[in-house]
Amino acid sequence: MAHQQTQTTPPEQKRSNQGLRRFLIGIVSGLAGMVALLTLKRRSAVKAEAAAPAEGGESATHRWGMVIDLDKCVGCGACVVACAVENNVMLGDPSLAEKRRVARWMQLLTFIEGTYPHLKTRLLPMLCFQCDNPPCTKVCPVRATYLNPEGLVAVVQKRCIGTRYCLNNCPYHIRWFNWFEPEFPEPLPKGLNPDVSVRTKGVVEKCTFCHHRLMKAKEQAKAEGRKLRPGDYVPACMEACPAQAIYFGDLNDPESEVSRLAHSRRAFVLLEDLGTRPKVFYLTEGS
Repeated sequence: MAHQQTQTTPPEQKRSNQGLRRFLIGIVSGLAGMVALLTLKRRSAVKAEAAAPAEGGESATHRWGMVIDLDKCVGCGACVVACAVENNVMLGDPSLAEKRRVARWMQLLTFIEGTYPHLKTRLLPMLCFQCDNPPCTKVCPVRATYLNPEGLVAVVQKRCIGTRYCLNNCPYHIRWFNWFEPEFPEPLPKGLNPDVSVRTKGVVEKCTFCHHRLMKAKEQAKAEGRKLRPGDYVPACMEACPAQAIYFGDLNDPESEVSRLAHSRRAFVLLEDLGTRPKVFYLTEGS
């Protein structure tokens, strides 16, 4: 009967193999530690961003807000048209409007009260509320939307990948998704605003409080060697309102008209119980 020969590993090779294993385990442990550290930093950054609206928004030099007087508003729609023209919003067509796929950064929400034939229609202007605690910024996986230091909820169009999480998480439903490439029939392209980029298919867009006007106002103030004055920065909707029902300004300035109206007994915000802290206020009808 043949004897089976067994091979034995020399002690030196055993020590070498053990050292290699320890080396590989050390590398894997180090990589795991780095991943854990990066994850912790990412979570801390997200928490800091979530806390910024409540802290940084209040302490910033400016905190832009709007007040709409429902007692003055006549529902003419001038603000809607001015917003669309100023920000190069696509016109759309009846078929898209039927599917609610026509983007309108400013829109009029209709309320019908009473019973026929004694009916009364109320119109509520709606736009991005530029919340101090915006739910939309918390769900964007690529951080394409964020709250800037002046309280404006900004959108980086080139970074947006069209997940529509922000759209679904907005309780006011005033974000819009571009289902199609924008089309402007002639001669409309000749009148497009060069200060505002035309959004492409597959991204989300919304009201920006005409942020490009703020940039131009800052540049003008810097060129003149002065600070930004009240009235230098005015959104298109306020400028076009024939009833002067829209007020705009710095909520951090207690002497500003918009700050005074926002703290009046007639002032209210929509869905206040959600804790979004919107910076668009309404004044109730009547004195």
